[in-house]
Amino acid sequence: MYSKKQEKLFFETAKSFLAKDVSKEDLKNLRETLHFHEWKYAVQNQPVISDFEYDQLFQKLQSLEAQFPELVVPSSPTQRVTSDLNEQSDAVEHLSPMLSLGNSYNAEDLLDFDASIKRLLNIDESQDIEYCVEPKFDGGSMALVYQDDFMVRAATRGNGVKGEEMTVNAKAMPSVPLKAGFSSKGVHKVELRGEALIRIENFKKINATREEQGLAVFANPRNAATGGLRMKDPKETKARGIEVFMFQIGHAEDANGNNVLDNLNSHYEGIELLRSLGFKVPKDEIKKCSNIKEAIDFCEYWQAQRESYPYEIDGMVVKVNSLELQKRAGFTQHHPRWAIAFKFKAKQATTTLEDVEYQIGKIGSITPVAKVKPVQLAGVTVSSISLHNEEFIKSKDLRIGDQVLIERAGDVIPYIVKSFSELRDNSIEAIQFPTHCPSCNTELIKAENEAAWRCPNFQCIEQIKQRMFFHVSKNAMDIDGFGPSYVERFYELGWIQDLADIYNLDYSAIAELEGFGQKSADNIEKAIAKAKQNPINRVLHGLSIHHLGKKASQLLAENIESVFDLKDWTIEDYVNIKDIGPVVAENVFAFFAEAENIALLEKMQSFGVNMLQTEEDRPVQVADNAPLLGKSILFTGTLQKMGRKEAQEMAIKAGARNISAVSSKLDILVVGEKAGSKLKKAQALGTVQILTEDEFLELVG
Repeated sequence: MYSKKQEKLFFETAKSFLAKDVSKEDLKNLRETLHFHEWKYAVQNQPVISDFEYDQLFQKLQSLEAQFPELVVPSSPTQRVTSDLNEQSDAVEHLSPMLSLGNSYNAEDLLDFDASIKRLLNIDESQDIEYCVEPKFDGGSMALVYQDDFMVRAATRGNGVKGEEMTVNAKAMPSVPLKAGFSSKGVHKVELRGEALIRIENFKKINATREEQGLAVFANPRNAATGGLRMKDPKETKARGIEVFMFQIGHAEDANGNNVLDNLNSHYEGIELLRSLGFKVPKDEIKKCSNIKEAIDFCEYWQAQRESYPYEIDGMVVKVNSLELQKRAGFTQHHPRWAIAFKFKAKQATTTLEDVEYQIGKIGSITPVAKVKPVQLAGVTVSSISLHNEEFIKSKDLRIGDQVLIERAGDVIPYIVKSFSELRDNSIEAIQFPTHCPSCNTELIKAENEAAWRCPNFQCIEQIKQRMFFHVSKNAMDIDGFGPSYVERFYELGWIQDLADIYNLDYSAIAELEGFGQKSADNIEKAIAKAKQNPINRVLHGLSIHHLGKKASQLLAENIESVFDLKDWTIEDYVNIKDIGPVVAENVFAFFAEAENIALLEKMQSFGVNMLQTEEDRPVQVADNAPLLGKSILFTGTLQKMGRKEAQEMAIKAGARNISAVSSKLDILVVGEKAGSKLKKAQALGTVQILTEDEFLELVG
């Protein structure tokens, strides 16, 4: 339908419109641009802009047409709902139209919505309206028709009036009842609205399998679900693991053709009716709210909790709960006046991959970092994204100049989902991974079974600085206030050239530095003096020996009186310690076999750094009758009576082993306030003992 040149042009036009105020002269071009992106999204299931970006363009068109109503044309995207109809599909007519929803993005928009409903229905401003708030599922909409209790037809949303018939595929989905007892409620024929979804964990498995097979990955679970609805073989639809949540009764009639929806008082009653008949409907994530303030609070709660939900939701839907008030409010051509979507902050956006830089880690690992054209995503501006390693670049087929889809996982870490190869031209360059270290020009190496290329030069300047950054960090020697900026500045001044120099600084010279002063110098001196007394497990961890983590450092510290004891250890001595493997053993052995490293440790000791086992290094003595002996434990949520570290130490003394994730190996989960996905996973397992903070304290005495 569109050539590659046209696709690229419409993508660039969309970006242009997003970046500027549109005018009357832009109307025609803006409409054509929206038509193209609707087609990419709804027909091809291959969107090249994010939902949020599409919504922004749509709102700009709405605003323009509101200013110039005489220029509105019947074919404008504002005059119809979007379509997922395939030109070759069999279209069937819905019993009642499936319309789109108006959008809101903040509390003010919802307050305006509440005020407009009250004006429309002549309700006093001081009077509350009851709302039903439920998830805005990010999947493929469906309409199911039941007659005489049997499911007789299923269709996609289509253009809202007609949809693509897909009854056979719907019957392959276990969450769609083939029979439901509507006749017991006096209902002969009913049409239900639902959303076809794929669980996020299943979506990840699907994409992993597609990558192994050399197929293009899906941009998001919605694309995987909507594509699954149209599979020619129902077995393939079933294999996608599609689940259908019902969210509304759209039409209901008795044997005489009379409307029986009026027998229900509210939308919430309708949901509960569907639940009682065995349909999959929202549970804790749906709520009757007595007023708009309560509805806003519920929306904002779920915006914060969205990452703990097992399905993709891109917002919440706020509906007037009373069916009588819904009827009075009515519809526009595009959406019901009595409902609005509260859209969450965008998780995905499109941007340009402008360059790739290469960072060198403390053990020499080379990490490629994408430099992208800055873009707003989930409330922050993103300009840099880790590309992990060379294999990641190849698997995503990334090239300089590519248009890419990016996402912030958990609203924290941005990553690149995919590139849009269909938008490339001849100027796009392949990414050439370096063969030599960008800092010292040493030839890079890659160990067997490792994905990262590494610089083997231990004296590489960037590695030295990265080891210093880590050494002073909270995870290692925990020198309070001594961050990377101090390391960079003192290194440039020639004051620190290795880890030992950190403990021999001239504090009077620091006090004279611009931006410091005597108080800053005193704080640094105090923090370093404290760090000198650290237990040796921190010293070992702070040396950045490859694969020597926190736990292994503690195990070594428990078995030596002095750090220098390790000079005489053999590889066999290391592996004789439970949980110390051959890889760690070889790396630590190699470190202590180097005279330069022993000299560094001696230099640190001469500056007052402790090298002897402390009480904190010694293994915790656990009684045979310890209350948590042999149990694995995990803490989640915010604890009120103690910090997380303190709680973990109490658990160890009570005989427990702290682990980091919910799995079949977990025995006890201690739950604080605002516990999220870990609590739900533990409940789903059914084998985990779940304790409150007080119950934990009582148990450990």
